[in-house]
Amino acid sequence: MTLDELARRTGFGKSYLSQIENLKREPPISTLSKIAYVLDVDVFYLLSGEIRQEEDQGIAIVKPAERMIVPRHFGNFGYVYESITHKKAGRWMDGYVVTVGFEFPPEPLTHEGQELVYVLEGRLESFYDGKTNVVEEGDCLYFDSNKPHYSRSIGDKPGKLLLVFTSKK
Repeated sequence: MTLDELARRTGFGKSYLSQIENLKREPPISTLSKIAYVLDVDVFYLLSGEIRQEEDQGIAIVKPAERMIVPRHFGNFGYVYESITHKKAGRWMDGYVVTVGFEFPPEPLTHEGQELVYVLEGRLESFYDGKTNVVEEGDCLYFDSNKPHYSRSIGDKPGKLLLVFTSKK
């Protein structure tokens, strides 16, 4: 597929896609999911080059030991994404348990779609569209992902989130 065709089918600019391809820009996972959908590959193929065989049996169960760590440069800022939905073929949503570091990433995230974030542990400072909120265990956020957003842990221990997002396909 040409870059022109990929840009047309994903809605992303050719320049942006080229920067991703040449490792000059790190996209959010939701952007990678949309690219993977258009290319008809799993997002983990884009990250690792590994082709995984998935058989859709209607249900996918991921045990804690089977979570897949998604390699991200944001790991330098303490963000760790553990996929909890990677076994479901043809999924419409992506779910992660995210450990959040004590620093904001270098740039806020923006991408198409919506996110549901449930705070499992800790306290976080959450930035969304120019406003900051403090959220803690048991709080839930649901928002449009096209506005700038990110979080950082505050307090004594890293926060943990259940993150589920979907993008228009």
